[in-house]
Amino acid sequence: MTSYSMVKVGNDYVVQVNDKCILKVGSRRKAAQLISEATDLLNALAPVQSPGIAPEAPSLAREVPELP
Repeated sequence: MTSYSMVKVGNDYVVQVNDKCILKVGSRRKAAQLISEATDLLNALAPVQSPGIAPEAPSLAREVPELP
């Protein structure tokens, strides 16, 4: 789960993701808009399904190298 926040630093606002500063903007409105857009984009992503467990045996048999 990703946590977004913004912190005022001087006259600017710093956008944070999971307590890591990633972007500095001049207005609170722009910071809020960027957080909203980022949240919408992440929510629009299709969930990734993990593949099943790989079989223990290889799908192809290994060839024996020929010696000259």
